[in-house]
Amino acid sequence: MSDDFFQPVSGMDLPRFAGIPTFMRLPHIGLSDVRIRDVDIGLIGIPWDSGTTNRPGPRHGPRQLRDLSTMIRAENAATGVRPYEAANCADLGDVGPNPADIPDSMDRITSFYDQVTEADIRPLTAGGDHLLSLPVLRSLARRRPLGMVHFDSHTDLFHSYFGGTKYTHGTPFRRAVEEGLLDPKRVVQIGIRGTAYDMEDRDFAKSVGIRVIPIEEYFSRGPEDVMAEAREIAGDEPTYVSYDIDFVDPSFAPGTGTPEVGGPNSFEALLVARLLDGLDIVGADLVEVSPPFDPSGGTAFLGVSIMFELLCVMAKSREAAIRD
Repeated sequence: MSDDFFQPVSGMDLPRFAGIPTFMRLPHIGLSDVRIRDVDIGLIGIPWDSGTTNRPGPRHGPRQLRDLSTMIRAENAATGVRPYEAANCADLGDVGPNPADIPDSMDRITSFYDQVTEADIRPLTAGGDHLLSLPVLRSLARRRPLGMVHFDSHTDLFHSYFGGTKYTHGTPFRRAVEEGLLDPKRVVQIGIRGTAYDMEDRDFAKSVGIRVIPIEEYFSRGPEDVMAEAREIAGDEPTYVSYDIDFVDPSFAPGTGTPEVGGPNSFEALLVARLLDGLDIVGADLVEVSPPFDPSGGTAFLGVSIMFELLCVMAKSREAAIRD
């Protein structure tokens, strides 16, 4: 591996409104580029929303997230972490989906991530709707089931939609448990709320040992206490983080397809990601940003700010592992 870490373009050198946008203004390195062997954490877009069952639009998320990420700078002022000096980070581009074929798109996603994991790169993904987590997990959990910390207003644990459709953005983690990709006893879901069709998803969670923390409990206990439990549940073993932007109250993040009122504010959205510190995060995603419902870009800016917090935790974890 090279000792020279990739660095983002500084706003002091090129105005943030200029240049070709990449995630965090990092270099774009394709999987066939010889420099791929130097990458530790790869930022990847999955512009795909064929699993959406109500308001579409997350297929446009990665492009807007890249654009708004030009505002992200080099240091986390709250934690002091400088992720681009702790790990070699790069934009690996987008997975090209087949918008007319869900199974084919999932195969394409898994194949792309197989190349990423074979290169020993930890992925940080921008979606796209939440179904994309399933084909990503099929790659990352190929050798062993993972734990998961899941921020969302929905469990995404339903069996099926519309009389038997098993692959929607409401079913990925039901499939992931059934396929042995997740260890349900190391899975915690935080922020669950809203009206419901029934309790089928919660019943499934209880039957397999998934810990569901409803929003009422989250506010009653506070984010620090809740995240302490989340870290305990995930433990020291490899863990995936999945962050649906609709975890956040829609007054702060209106650009999403299935908003639910009564959620955390934007500060808490960053804080809970920051409080993942110490976990062995082998991959993470930020999903369901839908630009058509927030053309101003405020939701996307919050989304990439959350991604930066995740990146800092992942980079710090890698740096600590090297020291040990």
